[in-house]
Amino acid sequence: MRDIITKHYQTIFEADLLEEIIKIGEIKTYPKDTLLMDFGEYMRHMPLIIDGAIKISRIDKNNDELFLYFLKRGQSCAMTLSYFIGHHKSEIKAVSETETSMVLLPVDQIEIWISKYKSWRKFVFENYHERFIELLDTIDTIAFSNTSERLLHYLSNKAKVNKSNTIKITHQEIAFDLNTSRVVISRLLKTLEQEGEIKLERNKIYILSK
Repeated sequence: MRDIITKHYQTIFEADLLEEIIKIGEIKTYPKDTLLMDFGEYMRHMPLIIDGAIKISRIDKNNDELFLYFLKRGQSCAMTLSYFIGHHKSEIKAVSETETSMVLLPVDQIEIWISKYKSWRKFVFENYHERFIELLDTIDTIAFSNTSERLLHYLSNKAKVNKSNTIKITHQEIAFDLNTSRVVISRLLKTLEQEGEIKLERNKIYILSK
């Protein structure tokens, strides 16, 4: 525990804060596709991702899910703190995109750290800023890009967090994340293949480097 925390965060947090994290934090590893947080749940912990990636999505008024962004190593979901402070239920869904290891920190303690530790305050605010920029990027993609561009952007991000140009996914799963139909996704994937952007196989997509 100590070696892992020190390795990943000694250049970010003060020594006293590292000791507190080591004392109260809990390291857990989750397999790919594990539901970590669902809509309507209360936040109990804030994750510090050590390795892997988490897919964050939200639900609209029609109960359709929409992919928002990925959380990667060294990042955290700062929204957990805002939900805790406001005593709100979660409006996001978090699923492990790959096998993911993280340190779980109780949210009642991390609120105290904001006033106690400058490095923690900076870390939380920077995570807020990063998630805000990613949300703006998602909004821009939806508002100003056509579905084909959204699809390619989604596939590129997915390849990055999986650290592989080979993506194992069905057309229906993509349609679910992008809040569209499988027929539309299948047609667009075929077009992207014809344009030399990707190569398709059964339940696999290869991102072709140029």
